[in-house]
Amino acid sequence: MRSLLFVPGDSPRKLEKALGSGADALIVDLEDSVAPSAKARAREIAATFLRQAGQCSERPRLLVRVNALATGLTDEDLDGVMAAEPDGIMLPKAAGGADVVHLGAKLAVREAEFGLPDGGTRIVAIATETGGGVFALGTYAGASRRLGGLTWGGEDLSADIGAEANRCADGSYADPYRLARALTLLSAAAAEVDAIDSVYTNFRDLDGLNAECRAARRDGFVAKMAIHPAQVPVINEAFTPSADAVVWARSVIEAFAVHPDAGVVGVNGEMLDRPHLKRAERLMRRMADADRRTAIPPSDG
Repeated sequence: MRSLLFVPGDSPRKLEKALGSGADALIVDLEDSVAPSAKARAREIAATFLRQAGQCSERPRLLVRVNALATGLTDEDLDGVMAAEPDGIMLPKAAGGADVVHLGAKLAVREAEFGLPDGGTRIVAIATETGGGVFALGTYAGASRRLGGLTWGGEDLSADIGAEANRCADGSYADPYRLARALTLLSAAAAEVDAIDSVYTNFRDLDGLNAECRAARRDGFVAKMAIHPAQVPVINEAFTPSADAVVWARSVIEAFAVHPDAGVVGVNGEMLDRPHLKRAERLMRRMADADRRTAIPPSDG
């Protein structure tokens, strides 16, 4: 996945429109974008959308952002949408690996109840929306095989710590959020899952978005979340490997295939070792994702 687009779960019109956005994944939101009085209706709308979209021959991955475990609403959210077989659940305000385990247990029960493949529902955790969450970033490695990605958030974190703003006057993140971002990247590497960059809230500033995407890709993030369909093409382009990068990666993989026992190989005058091979293989996996909208076949119902 390169782009993950948030869509309010209580808006059939926006959900339908989002299918044509080109996003690699849609995040059907039952949390922040849905008023408390609209939660029950949003679950019904989300489930209907998931069932219909799941039948499309080509579709984005379909995730649902449930309400945080501490709200007491998570079970109602899962009861409302799991029968519609979402591809994954996004867990907001995660407080570490224990929360992923907790959510995984809830998913296992509902997979059994609704006849879904055991362990098939993936989890993406938003890991830095509280100060406690930042301190728990080292606990995701090995927590659950369901965990597919970690992302970070600066908006809720700024509220949690009482900050006046999370960005400096020049638009860059202030130090607490730069730290949260960097630690999320390292935590994802330790857990061997995708590192997904946070949203860029100024959806009209596509140049700023592009710059932030390219900085994220440089640092090791493989995707970015979006809050508006107009952001999706910018994100997809930024996180699609360039032709030159693909040629380099193939050359490295081929060189090690010819010399499988070598610790170092020569490619175009450079001496490259195993970390370069790992980077090349990761890039080719990203390219495979970019070449197909989804690897997920339509649901049987």
